[in-house]
Amino acid sequence: MGRRDVLAGSLAAAAGLGAARRQGPSRVIRLGVIGCGQRGSWIAGLFRRHGGYVVHAVADYFEDVADRCGEALEVPKARRFFGLDGYKRLIESGVDAVALETPPYCFPLHAETAVAAGLHVFMAKPVAVDVPGCKRVEAAAKKASTSKLVFLVDYQMPTDPANRRVVEMVRNGAIGRVVAVHSYYLAGSWPDPPKTATIEDRLQKLIWVNDTAIGSGYHGNACIHAVDAAMWALGKTPSAAMGASLIGRPDPHGDSHDVLSITYEFDGGLILNHRAKHLPDSFSTADFCGCYLHGDKGYAWISYSAKAQLVSPDEAVREDVVNLYEAGAVRNIAAFHEAIATGDTANPTVRRAIDSALVTIMGREAAQRRTRLTLSEVLKQNRSLRLSLAGLRR
Repeated sequence: MGRRDVLAGSLAAAAGLGAARRQGPSRVIRLGVIGCGQRGSWIAGLFRRHGGYVVHAVADYFEDVADRCGEALEVPKARRFFGLDGYKRLIESGVDAVALETPPYCFPLHAETAVAAGLHVFMAKPVAVDVPGCKRVEAAAKKASTSKLVFLVDYQMPTDPANRRVVEMVRNGAIGRVVAVHSYYLAGSWPDPPKTATIEDRLQKLIWVNDTAIGSGYHGNACIHAVDAAMWALGKTPSAAMGASLIGRPDPHGDSHDVLSITYEFDGGLILNHRAKHLPDSFSTADFCGCYLHGDKGYAWISYSAKAQLVSPDEAVREDVVNLYEAGAVRNIAAFHEAIATGDTANPTVRRAIDSALVTIMGREAAQRRTRLTLSEVLKQNRSLRLSLAGLRR
């Protein structure tokens, strides 16, 4: 058996692809989906397709969105909730677990409430938009573990078999000592219409990504995929950041910067350079998000939608990253079910999810202020982003 065969076997085992899973789920989990927009309704369908879940209830701020999702999933009208407090009624409706797919401003409160009610939590990223929110989610996740509840944050890149294989090789020294890291996110922007008397219109169609207090901005919401992947590959968390950013999209109304150049520093001297643009500039590439790791005898590349690759004097690997947007979510949905069914509440995705949210907040703030910030400073400042909910429906 060759080295790659051993790696493939160990990674398959780590991913939990055992006989029990192949035989299908033996427990049906009653799921509540909070946030039924584009991704929420889509991922609800993936939960249903898994076979180990029944979508018991749905909730969204907008009544028509909750109804549309509920109809598609055959959720009775009585268990389709709406308004700001719809999540409370969903949590009280008899669910075992919740999938949190709202704008991330809502995540800390929704996670706290779900865990307090004894529910398992499946959460999109980022976990929060500010430092206080990250601390609240961290506390909720710790309470989940001590209460024997599962808490999973849905990052996709670390689930991909090709990415996992390359990262394992890097960790085993295939490219030597890692001396430089580059991450990137090059994509379009989301609609950013004029603001109205309330934030209601900002809570839909990913408009909220343009508003830092609702969605953490483009860096905290989108670039976090690439930054998190770099942190995963390195097994390290940056301790400082410096950079610059600006708003480049035409006719902006939200405050999020969308063109960024950020240098993250790690203890020991290693640096991670991140570059990003989120503009409607007709630039198109299949390789929109990823991370390069350069060693003193080779390099590696992991990505969201292209290839995973490693080249050194001793070996070369190049594999496709296949359909990760869906496949990664499917793998996480399966892992969530297996953890609940087996009582595994180690909740391994939480620590890095908290750290990557804090790190991208640090980078976002450093770039906007065009200064250098340490993670210790950001944690000490504990800056809270204020958002007015005045005029919204309860």
